[in-house]
Amino acid sequence: MSNPHQQKVNEELAKKSGPSIINLVNTLISYAHSVKSSDVHIDSKEDSLRIRFRIDGVLKEVYSLPKSLHSEIISRIKILSRLRTDEHQTTQDGRFRIPTEESGVVDIRVAITPSYHGESAVLRLLADKATPFTLEALGFSKNNQKKILNAIRRPYGMILATGPTGSGKTTTLYTILKLLNTQEVAIITIEDPIEYAIDDIKQIPVNSRTGLTFATGLRSILRQDPDIIMVGEIRDEETAGLAVNTALTGHLLLSTLHTNDAATTLPRLLDMKIEPYLVTSTVNIAMGQRLVRKICENCKEEHALSESELGSLRLMHIKIPGTKKFYKGKGCADCNSTGYEGRIGIHEVLIMDNNVRDAILRKDSADSIKKIAINNGMTTMVEDGLEKAASGITTIEEVLRVTYE
Repeated sequence: MSNPHQQKVNEELAKKSGPSIINLVNTLISYAHSVKSSDVHIDSKEDSLRIRFRIDGVLKEVYSLPKSLHSEIISRIKILSRLRTDEHQTTQDGRFRIPTEESGVVDIRVAITPSYHGESAVLRLLADKATPFTLEALGFSKNNQKKILNAIRRPYGMILATGPTGSGKTTTLYTILKLLNTQEVAIITIEDPIEYAIDDIKQIPVNSRTGLTFATGLRSILRQDPDIIMVGEIRDEETAGLAVNTALTGHLLLSTLHTNDAATTLPRLLDMKIEPYLVTSTVNIAMGQRLVRKICENCKEEHALSESELGSLRLMHIKIPGTKKFYKGKGCADCNSTGYEGRIGIHEVLIMDNNVRDAILRKDSADSIKKIAINNGMTTMVEDGLEKAASGITTIEEVLRVTYE
């Protein structure tokens, strides 16, 4: 059965006198939100306009519109975002809000980019309020939950979430902030941009036009008597230095880094000119993560690994969970014939113990630090993913896709 929003888009496009651009843009966004799309890509091609939705991390083309609608759709998005409609040769970033029938107001983050065949747009859909996730709902194992809870009970130090763009780092930090958010503490965040509104927390958006960067914002925050600070991302040496000094002076600081895994986080801080003894004194934990698609519950069926699949895993030196019984989705109307619906995190949580501290002071490589952490009980992302595959939550193919791509 087709989505009612999709039907409205089709009806709008079928109008003989031409579609109402206002209704078309609104309905496209409602359609994307109804199918849980995180992004809408509006790509200008030579003779058409391609509309793609990113659902569960994967892009899928949903429409190919007439090229004649291109300028009107881009102009409508610019008007909603209060961007310049007469500027076509430079990038523009904006934001607007739109009401939906299902879940109230949705924030839309807009990025307009000039391309060879005309301007393209990417719309990031953000809920008005942060979804009340728990660590368990995000996919953290009981052992990893315990490590995180122990780390955030400390009055100072750094909690770092690492992984590529779109791996759920910010959601993890918001979930931790929710656990920490009580009347007894003052929490301030500086973000680029603010993705979700959180009650009783002061949230500051980065604004490069006024000179409000992560570094300048962090300096300002320290004068506002916070107990807990979240910095959206540690991007440069200045922000890294300020973050470390903030953690040293009795604050709990949460932030993200773009590294491939938890162990690489620590040498990355050394690359940012942070002294080894400061890294060992301030970092409480580093959490590496990825998002994998979950098997659709409506069409899940058992899937025994073939000998060739087992052989491939052995060649990659991947330890296979005890069971050889796994699952997959055969595809149905609920999951749009993909076999997957929704996503969940796979994680590795590295705690700063004495052995890891010694390795950092010796300036050991990330591989060496990872081996030490594994010997001390760290479950790697691949192992965590394979456990979820053996539990029927995801597939081995999906785990390998996000960890070895």
